[in-house]
Amino acid sequence: MSFSRVSKTIIVFKKEILTFIFRALSWLLAWMMHLSFSLTLSRNKETVITSISRPFSPMEVKLLSSVFGLSPVSSERVVGNAVLPISKSNPRRQTNRVTAINSVASKTHVGVQRIIKYENGAATIAKVVENPYLKAETASPDLHKSLLDFLEEARDFVGDDDGPPRWFSPLECAAQAQGSPLLLFIPGIDGTGLGLIRHHKKLGEVFDVWCLHIPVRDRTPAKDLVKLIERTVRSEKYRFPNRPIYLVGESIGACLALDVAARNPDIDLLLILANLATHVNYFMSQPLVGMLNVLPDGVPTLLEEIFGFKHGDPLTGMIDALMNELAVHQMSGVGGGILKDLFAISTHLPTLSRLFPKDTLLWKVELLKSAVTSANAHIYAVRAETLILLSGRDQWLLKEEDINRYSITLPKCIVRKLKDNGHFLFFEEGVDLVNIIKCTNLYRRGKSHDHLSDYIMPTRYELKKQLDDHKLLIDATSPVYLSTLEDGKIVRGFEGLPSEGPVLYVGYHMLLGLELGPMITQVLKERNIHLRGMAHPMLFINSEVTFVDTQMLDKYKILGGVPVSNFNIYKLLQAKSHVLLYPGGIREALHRKGEEYKLFWPEQQEFVRVASKFGAKIVPFGVVGEDDICKLVLDGDDQRNIPILKQFMEEATKQAGNLREGDETELGNQDCYLPGLLPKIPGRFYYYFGKPIETEGKEQELRDKEKAQEFYLQVKSEVEQCIAYLKMKREGDPYRHLLPRMMYQASHGFSSEIPTFDL
Repeated sequence: MSFSRVSKTIIVFKKEILTFIFRALSWLLAWMMHLSFSLTLSRNKETVITSISRPFSPMEVKLLSSVFGLSPVSSERVVGNAVLPISKSNPRRQTNRVTAINSVASKTHVGVQRIIKYENGAATIAKVVENPYLKAETASPDLHKSLLDFLEEARDFVGDDDGPPRWFSPLECAAQAQGSPLLLFIPGIDGTGLGLIRHHKKLGEVFDVWCLHIPVRDRTPAKDLVKLIERTVRSEKYRFPNRPIYLVGESIGACLALDVAARNPDIDLLLILANLATHVNYFMSQPLVGMLNVLPDGVPTLLEEIFGFKHGDPLTGMIDALMNELAVHQMSGVGGGILKDLFAISTHLPTLSRLFPKDTLLWKVELLKSAVTSANAHIYAVRAETLILLSGRDQWLLKEEDINRYSITLPKCIVRKLKDNGHFLFFEEGVDLVNIIKCTNLYRRGKSHDHLSDYIMPTRYELKKQLDDHKLLIDATSPVYLSTLEDGKIVRGFEGLPSEGPVLYVGYHMLLGLELGPMITQVLKERNIHLRGMAHPMLFINSEVTFVDTQMLDKYKILGGVPVSNFNIYKLLQAKSHVLLYPGGIREALHRKGEEYKLFWPEQQEFVRVASKFGAKIVPFGVVGEDDICKLVLDGDDQRNIPILKQFMEEATKQAGNLREGDETELGNQDCYLPGLLPKIPGRFYYYFGKPIETEGKEQELRDKEKAQEFYLQVKSEVEQCIAYLKMKREGDPYRHLLPRMMYQASHGFSSEIPTFDL
């Protein structure tokens, strides 16, 4: 064999060995992607990351920059080591979190208009507010980002920068409302600080967002990272003493956040910990460290040469085009999402290899061990409110028994289990951090959560999800909505509802509150009137020991439910809100057999005087139809005769509490139970809003107990008349039953409005 042939054989053999090694390395990097804690997304390629958008105070600069190299740059773009100028074209948006008008007004959506009047001295200014919810069914998701976009932006954070760690604020987060709380994001193993990039825009509307960037070559130990975060927390506490500070961390970042909270029990902190690392799986970590130690250096360059995945080359362009084609065909579900992620990883393999070089991965494993050990040692000193987000399919760095121990140890802890999600929590479909914060009542701008001033209006997409959740009930019952004009004329729709508050809606509570969802969503969608429902306090319990899954109650919080109390009614009417009140409460919603359409109102005139104090209009309303969709076959009395169900009912009643404890009348019998229902072929729901009753100018008159009682009985009588009217008129509705409605829609279109009885 000639020398040249032997040489060629050796070269080919070496190339095959190298190819095998680096294919194994690519598998390892992909596996590390699954093991990493915070690779999340960004689709908007024009997103610009800047340093904190306002200068630090002199004390703050001196305190932080001297130790960690922070600088108060406010109009520059930080990309690697380069500093580029940016424009200042992001004015802050003022919003109103108390009323349902200013916080959702849109300048671009054409819909139903409302004229809102503002008093300005002697003049009255009229402002036209368009309804942003009119076409909520077509709303697109609030979060649009993907793994591909995260990797695109991560390229700007990969370089030879060896530290120190520094804070930055994304431009997408520059529109927060005045008085927004501070949110500090502490990243996981990637260290880029882009872990919340999918949520930046929505978070930025309600938070002042800062993200911690830990450069790839930085080797700051865990204890010094804790000191960095702590100094920032103390500095901001000094500058804004009454502003709460949120620490959002995932995996390693969650451990660091716990350490900071343990060292600062006197500061108002709220912790949001995603997939908190509670232990290190040595069965997996030790072989991983061994593999990393034998890998050669210079991996990134060799990967590019062997696999040819360089940005801008024909193969990368071809894969990008393929991914765009997948997006066009809406392959954003499970299969399409996985396929797109695989393409994203393959086209950005050099970025991943530079983001996780061998020495950095080895350092991160040691950092992880140190952070977990420290957090477990200091967990008993934490006094902050804590929300733990637990993925159902993630067992890499946590044990559920550890989370249970944490939930018992931490004094104010909520554990929210996301059963269908994996380790990449913040970039998975269906995970919306702002929505989770709203549903757990964790958002606040003061010392405690205020259900009125801290309430965040639903977005168009959140309303769309509520409409989708109630779509089956709405389609099956084809609700008829009637209202009364000022002249007493009954019309179909909500035209008769007052546009301006304060307004108090008082009516009958159907079994299980079945009328609530369709009514609140349709009033908001068609009239941009947000009904703030007074709800039983049990709907706001976040404890896991409740007799129902607390996530099933999220809709009441998204739609603006408020715990029922005279004080909350007072504050809502004072803020000129539209308040929804059911005087019959839980006794009416969980009535017994034969009690449908019967009012269980207290004898006291509880709401009359509060309404008259603010001149609120009282709108009586009735709703019928529960007996056309189901039959109550197992009520509370029946369940008391069954030992197992009796025990369940007593435990549920104890957890819920009795708002009328001590009342010896039938109203005091507020048992909580799940009624046994037998479905029927669905009939139809009918809603009737009576003529508004004026209380303006009657405050002095209604201070008299007898006058107030007379007025109270008048309102109750109006509600009973609304119910009687609907029960009588529905007998003449040719479309009361399902089959005629289906035939009508088959011939006139499924989106057509189905007729009803003559008005």
